[in-house]
Amino acid sequence: MSNILVVDDKEVMCNFLKEFFEKEGHSVITASNGKQALDFFRTQNPDIVITDMKMPKMSGLELLVEIKKDNPETIVIMMTAFATIESAVETMKEGAYDYIIKPFSLDQIKSIMHKVEERIKLINENKMLKTELQTKYRFENIIGSSGKMEEVYTMMGKVMNNKTTVLVNGETGTGKELVARALHYSGIRKNKPFVKINCSALPENLLESELFGHVKGAFTGAVNERIGRFELADGGTLFLDEIGDISHNIQVKLLRVLQFKEFEKIGSSHTTCVDVRIIAATNLDLEEAIEDGRFRKDLYYRLNVLPILMPSLRERVSDVPLLAEHFLHKISKELGNKVKGFTKEALSLLVQYSWPGNVRELENLIERACIMTDGDMLEVKDFPAYLKEKDIEIPLTIPNVGAYKLNDIIDKIEKKMIEEALVITGGQQTQASELLGINRGSLIYKMKKFNLISEKSEEE
Repeated sequence: MSNILVVDDKEVMCNFLKEFFEKEGHSVITASNGKQALDFFRTQNPDIVITDMKMPKMSGLELLVEIKKDNPETIVIMMTAFATIESAVETMKEGAYDYIIKPFSLDQIKSIMHKVEERIKLINENKMLKTELQTKYRFENIIGSSGKMEEVYTMMGKVMNNKTTVLVNGETGTGKELVARALHYSGIRKNKPFVKINCSALPENLLESELFGHVKGAFTGAVNERIGRFELADGGTLFLDEIGDISHNIQVKLLRVLQFKEFEKIGSSHTTCVDVRIIAATNLDLEEAIEDGRFRKDLYYRLNVLPILMPSLRERVSDVPLLAEHFLHKISKELGNKVKGFTKEALSLLVQYSWPGNVRELENLIERACIMTDGDMLEVKDFPAYLKEKDIEIPLTIPNVGAYKLNDIIDKIEKKMIEEALVITGGQQTQASELLGINRGSLIYKMKKFNLISEKSEEE
């Protein structure tokens, strides 16, 4: 039920409404004038204010204006015995939810309150959803403590609170969309729309309509006007996933929006101006696509103002245990089972696998294992057989001249052994150095060399 503030200079009206609303289960306070009501509003923070129009010291309209300044979402219902069209229009213009004429019946009050409670419920649900989104997609919630991920966090921190275009590059399944959402929901545009479109999922004509919209009759089948994603994202963020797959025609039009912040809908000569931050993502090498003539160089420079490179899971294998525990907790909660963790052998299996599908593959396999297991710990037998195969072969013979360099092969072996030692010892450098048979100083040097440690982690 709601907290209600009733305001009227007639004591009999205040008592009548107080008694009625309290019988309905609401909490009610009353005020006899606008100034007293404003003081109560600022200290009691009611959900609903029901106020008379004509009162001494401060009118109901003046009270409405002050309430809306303090909290635009507060429901305000106006009462008056002197109703005119002009007064009704004025109160609605200032943000009143509804307008009721004295004398009124209890049925009228009940009808208005039913609508008000539905609106309050919707407002609270929206607040909760917005809070959940902002919490879920804070970039602090992106999992990983490796040196590669520290670089990602550093760049995200620098670009979070500005509107410059960002290009997120990385293999499929590395978490590019998660980065885009985190930048939006952690930044200055978090209360504005986040709009996503997968550029590779639509043919050129449909993609153009989705991006820019069209007017009625612009082409066969355009029976209604359509608002495009750019217009929907006005004031917020537009995430262009798989940007490397768009046609040259779309590239030209996209370049114009990036340059001038304006576009025309299909079939229209009217220019629409927008304030949109662009975050683009691709798993392609756009520089290679430029050389092949598949991507415009000028568009690439416009997109690549602030690049973020998402490392593959193979490049941050020390993050596998963290990610695995995170996904296990999340999936176990969703499925309602009692899986508590991994056996040492199962965790070692996950660390040694090469993860061609990256983080997304890891999450999917843990979900599968949680469904398949009969126990409260995930074991090797709960994972598919192909994980147990040695999928990374380090060559010990020279296949072709110049194909491999000895130092590169040694580096790969050293890096993999250090990563596994750190996983086994839970990141304890002293224990890992003893396990590897080297001193701690040599271990730290090699960890820095292979980007397995950040300056911050070293200090800690």
